[in-house]
Amino acid sequence: MTTPHSLTSELAHHIGRTIFDADGWIGFDVFMDQALYTPGLGYYAHGSAKFGALPYTEQNGVRAAGSDFVTSPEITPLFGWTLAQQVAQALQVTGTHDIWEFGAGSGALALQILQALQAQGAPLPRYTIVDISSSLRARQQTTLAPFSEQLRWVDALPDDLQGVVLGNEVLDAMPVKLLARVQGAWCERGVVLGASDPDGTPSFAWADRPTALRPPLAIDGPQDYVTEIHPQGESFVRTLGHKLSRGAMFLIDYGFPEAEYYHPQRHMGTVMCHQAHQVDDDPLARVGQKDITAHVNFTGVALAGNEVGLGVLGYCNQGRFLMNCGLLKHMEAADLPTRVMAQKLIMEHEMGELFKVIGFYKGAPWQALGFESGDKTHTL
Repeated sequence: MTTPHSLTSELAHHIGRTIFDADGWIGFDVFMDQALYTPGLGYYAHGSAKFGALPYTEQNGVRAAGSDFVTSPEITPLFGWTLAQQVAQALQVTGTHDIWEFGAGSGALALQILQALQAQGAPLPRYTIVDISSSLRARQQTTLAPFSEQLRWVDALPDDLQGVVLGNEVLDAMPVKLLARVQGAWCERGVVLGASDPDGTPSFAWADRPTALRPPLAIDGPQDYVTEIHPQGESFVRTLGHKLSRGAMFLIDYGFPEAEYYHPQRHMGTVMCHQAHQVDDDPLARVGQKDITAHVNFTGVALAGNEVGLGVLGYCNQGRFLMNCGLLKHMEAADLPTRVMAQKLIMEHEMGELFKVIGFYKGAPWQALGFESGDKTHTL
């Protein structure tokens, strides 16, 4: 029987071999990639629940493992129904007919958008999901069974992409490089092998190497400082920008503009882990059993898009974006429990301020519904 420990042990041995083959040291981005995406073993490549509202479930009266974190579509269907208003406008303005969703999770967001467009009398001809997780793909297919004729899953992108691209909490799961300034000298923080556990499972430890890499902004002050840079996430945006010939893109995630991201007081970086709705800051422990994320530098995302001909439609916090798209009207028509949960999406101390939305266009600029007020593009 496969257990969390056996998965962790097998994954740890796999990462250990990678470290050995790399002369004893790998960058954190390599470690994060293998911890999350190693086929069959990484966090997003095996069958744990991951997305949901509870850290455990009840099976025949016995407590069993549940989800590790909750995303906006799992909090309330009003998230997807509201986002669908922006999607519908983007499809109309750009004259496209396809939605491309990256990292579709449980499939909840796709279901909500498809339901909303159908209810508006504008059913979507095709909804394409790009997700490398086979276990999540199976869950998505079950969730989205009522719309099976409109759905497709792909492993590779076409050379020419047209339509509306969506990514909700995708960028934060892309591997990052760690940089550390220690006693005034910049290093890249990587991973080496530590002492093995009694059963022979490898453990891991931090190790720094000198590097010419630097954060995009100078960090004032003499203090030791740890932060991230995001070459993979920014490359992802550039790739989509190259392929998108007509349409729009909306990326939703937690993060900051560059000046806030690299503020001198943010000296511990933003890497964090999620397991059973608990947060910790040790990605080297229990590999494969928990999510590893980093906040998004939205200035870097915007610049990556600009480099490949994407224009910025707007940038604002999630609360303002959803209210611009009509969330409050949806809440007025909903029952009390639904309204209570929807408030989490827009309240500043919940998800309303930390989560941001950035929109891109390819072609002529236009006024996007979600950025009609509260646009903070000037802060990027």
